[in-house]
Amino acid sequence: MRTSVAIVPGLPALLHEYSSRVDPVPEVRDACREGVAWLAERSPSTVTVMASSSTALRVAEWLLTEVGFTGEVARSGSPTGAEGLLVVANGSARRGEKAPGHLDPRSFDFDEQLETALGKGDAAALGDIDLSLADALLADGLGSLRSLVAFADASVTSTMLYAGDPYGVRYWVATWDCSS
Repeated sequence: MRTSVAIVPGLPALLHEYSSRVDPVPEVRDACREGVAWLAERSPSTVTVMASSSTALRVAEWLLTEVGFTGEVARSGSPTGAEGLLVVANGSARRGEKAPGHLDPRSFDFDEQLETALGKGDAAALGDIDLSLADALLADGLGSLRSLVAFADASVTSTMLYAGDPYGVRYWVATWDCSS
Protein backbone atom coordinates (compact mmCIF):
# COMPACT_ATOMS: atom_id res chain seq x y z
CA MET A 1 0.00 0.00 0.00
CA ARG A 2 1.18 3.51 -0.79
CA THR A 3 0.46 6.66 1.23
CA SER A 4 1.45 10.15 0.13
CA VAL A 5 2.13 12.57 2.99
CA ALA A 6 2.63 16.33 2.94
CA ILE A 7 3.76 18.10 6.12
CA VAL A 8 3.08 21.84 6.35
CA PRO A 9 2.99 24.46 9.13
CA GLY A 10 -0.27 25.81 10.49
CA LEU A 11 0.94 29.34 9.88
CA PRO A 12 -2.00 31.82 10.02
CA ALA A 13 -0.13 34.22 7.68
CA LEU A 14 -0.85 31.71 4.90
CA LEU A 15 -4.56 32.61 5.16
CA HIS A 16 -5.64 35.68 3.22
CA GLU A 17 -7.40 37.29 6.19
CA TYR A 18 -4.12 37.32 8.13
CA SER A 19 -1.81 38.43 5.35
CA SER A 20 -1.03 41.93 4.21
CA ARG A 21 -0.35 43.49 0.81
CA VAL A 22 3.20 42.22 1.03
CA ASP A 23 3.39 38.49 1.66
CA PRO A 24 5.27 38.10 4.96
CA VAL A 25 6.24 34.48 4.22
CA PRO A 26 6.57 34.00 0.44
CA GLU A 27 9.09 31.14 0.68
CA VAL A 28 6.92 29.23 3.15
CA ARG A 29 3.80 29.83 1.03
CA ASP A 30 5.53 28.63 -2.16
CA ALA A 31 6.86 25.51 -0.46
CA CYS A 32 3.43 24.74 1.04
CA ARG A 33 1.80 25.05 -2.37
CA GLU A 34 4.46 22.80 -3.88
CA GLY A 35 4.07 20.15 -1.18
CA VAL A 36 0.27 20.12 -1.25
CA ALA A 37 0.23 20.16 -5.07
CA TRP A 38 2.53 17.12 -4.96
CA LEU A 39 -0.01 15.44 -2.67
CA ALA A 40 -2.97 16.38 -4.90
CA GLU A 41 -1.15 15.18 -8.05
CA ARG A 42 -1.03 11.71 -6.62
CA SER A 43 -4.79 11.81 -7.24
CA PRO A 44 -5.98 10.48 -3.92
CA SER A 45 -9.74 10.42 -3.75
CA THR A 46 -9.49 11.38 -0.09
CA VAL A 47 -6.96 13.40 1.86
CA THR A 48 -6.98 12.92 5.61
CA VAL A 49 -6.00 16.08 7.47
CA MET A 50 -4.19 15.72 10.78
CA ALA A 51 -4.49 19.12 12.50
CA SER A 52 -4.55 20.02 16.18
CA SER A 53 -6.46 23.31 16.00
CA SER A 54 -9.17 24.99 13.98
CA THR A 55 -6.61 27.41 12.50
CA ALA A 56 -4.39 24.52 11.39
CA LEU A 57 -7.42 22.84 9.83
CA ARG A 58 -8.31 26.07 7.98
CA VAL A 59 -4.74 26.33 6.68
CA ALA A 60 -4.91 22.73 5.41
CA GLU A 61 -8.28 23.26 3.72
CA TRP A 62 -7.13 26.55 2.17
CA LEU A 63 -3.98 24.93 0.77
CA LEU A 64 -5.96 22.03 -0.71
CA THR A 65 -8.34 24.50 -2.37
CA GLU A 66 -5.42 26.63 -3.53
CA VAL A 67 -3.90 23.73 -5.48
CA GLY A 68 -7.22 22.61 -6.94
CA PHE A 69 -7.78 19.41 -4.96
CA THR A 70 -11.32 18.21 -5.71
CA GLY A 71 -11.47 14.98 -3.71
CA GLU A 72 -12.92 14.41 -0.27
CA VAL A 73 -11.26 15.92 2.80
CA ALA A 74 -11.43 13.80 5.95
CA ARG A 75 -10.94 16.04 8.95
CA SER A 76 -9.93 13.38 11.41
CA GLY A 77 -8.83 9.85 11.45
CA SER A 78 -5.79 7.69 11.53
CA PRO A 79 -2.84 7.75 9.15
CA THR A 80 -3.11 3.99 8.85
CA GLY A 81 -4.81 3.13 5.58
CA ALA A 82 -4.93 6.73 4.38
CA GLU A 83 -4.30 7.29 0.67
CA GLY A 84 -3.25 10.90 1.09
CA LEU A 85 -2.32 12.57 4.36
CA LEU A 86 -1.83 16.27 5.11
CA VAL A 87 -0.15 16.83 8.48
CA VAL A 88 -0.14 20.34 9.92
CA ALA A 89 2.58 20.98 12.52
CA ASN A 90 5.47 23.26 13.32
CA GLY A 91 8.47 23.27 15.59
CA SER A 92 9.41 25.53 18.44
CA ALA A 93 8.09 29.08 18.71
CA ARG A 94 10.97 30.00 21.00
CA ARG A 95 13.93 30.42 18.64
CA GLY A 96 14.76 34.07 19.24
CA GLU A 97 14.35 37.11 21.47
CA LYS A 98 11.38 38.32 19.36
CA ALA A 99 9.80 34.88 18.96
CA PRO A 100 6.26 34.43 20.28
CA GLY A 101 7.58 32.50 23.29
CA HIS A 102 10.87 34.38 23.65
CA LEU A 103 14.18 32.54 23.41
CA ASP A 104 14.60 29.07 24.87
CA PRO A 105 17.97 27.48 24.02
CA ARG A 106 16.41 23.98 24.14
CA SER A 107 14.48 24.83 20.97
CA PHE A 108 17.50 24.35 18.71
CA ASP A 109 18.25 20.72 19.63
CA PHE A 110 14.54 19.91 19.73
CA ASP A 111 13.93 21.31 16.24
CA GLU A 112 17.10 19.70 14.87
CA GLN A 113 15.87 16.29 16.03
CA LEU A 114 12.54 16.84 14.27
CA GLU A 115 14.12 18.21 11.11
CA THR A 116 16.46 15.24 10.86
CA ALA A 117 13.54 12.81 11.23
CA LEU A 118 11.43 14.67 8.67
CA GLY A 119 14.29 15.00 6.21
CA LYS A 120 15.25 11.34 6.41
CA GLY A 121 11.69 10.02 6.50
CA ASP A 122 12.45 8.45 9.86
CA ALA A 123 8.96 7.76 11.16
CA ALA A 124 10.26 5.75 14.13
CA ALA A 125 12.22 8.77 15.40
CA LEU A 126 9.01 10.80 15.50
CA GLY A 127 7.77 8.43 18.18
CA ASP A 128 10.55 9.75 20.42
CA ILE A 129 9.22 13.31 20.41
CA ASP A 130 8.99 14.62 23.96
CA LEU A 131 5.47 16.06 23.95
CA SER A 132 5.91 17.87 27.27
CA LEU A 133 9.02 19.60 25.90
CA ALA A 134 7.08 20.35 22.71
CA ASP A 135 4.43 22.08 24.83
CA ALA A 136 7.06 24.07 26.73
CA LEU A 137 8.63 25.18 23.44
CA LEU A 138 5.22 26.12 21.99
CA ALA A 139 5.53 23.62 19.15
CA ASP A 140 2.15 22.99 17.55
CA GLY A 141 0.63 19.86 16.08
CA LEU A 142 3.30 17.51 17.37
CA GLY A 143 0.72 14.89 18.28
CA SER A 144 -0.30 14.83 14.62
CA LEU A 145 3.32 14.66 13.52
CA ARG A 146 4.02 11.92 16.00
CA SER A 147 1.20 9.83 14.50
CA LEU A 148 3.44 9.29 11.46
CA VAL A 149 5.17 6.64 13.56
CA ALA A 150 2.54 4.40 11.93
CA PHE A 151 4.90 4.36 8.92
CA ALA A 152 7.91 3.13 10.93
CA ASP A 153 7.98 -0.15 9.00
CA ALA A 154 7.32 1.44 5.61
CA SER A 155 9.83 2.44 2.98
CA VAL A 156 9.78 6.25 3.00
CA THR A 157 11.18 8.55 0.34
CA SER A 158 11.29 12.06 1.80
CA THR A 159 11.89 15.49 0.35
CA MET A 160 12.44 18.59 2.47
CA LEU A 161 11.01 21.55 0.56
CA TYR A 162 11.52 24.21 3.22
CA ALA A 163 13.15 24.61 6.62
CA GLY A 164 13.39 28.00 8.26
CA ASP A 165 12.43 30.06 11.26
CA PRO A 166 10.94 33.39 10.23
CA TYR A 167 9.73 35.30 13.27
CA GLY A 168 11.45 32.84 15.60
CA VAL A 169 9.18 29.86 14.82
CA ARG A 170 10.58 26.73 13.11
CA TYR A 171 8.60 25.68 10.03
CA TRP A 172 9.07 22.74 7.72
CA VAL A 173 7.44 21.67 4.50
CA ALA A 174 8.19 18.09 3.53
CA THR A 175 6.73 15.28 1.47
CA TRP A 176 6.88 11.59 2.22
CA ASP A 177 6.10 8.82 -0.23
CA CYS A 178 5.44 5.79 1.99
CA SER A 179 5.08 2.24 0.72
CA SER A 180 4.66 -0.89 2.73
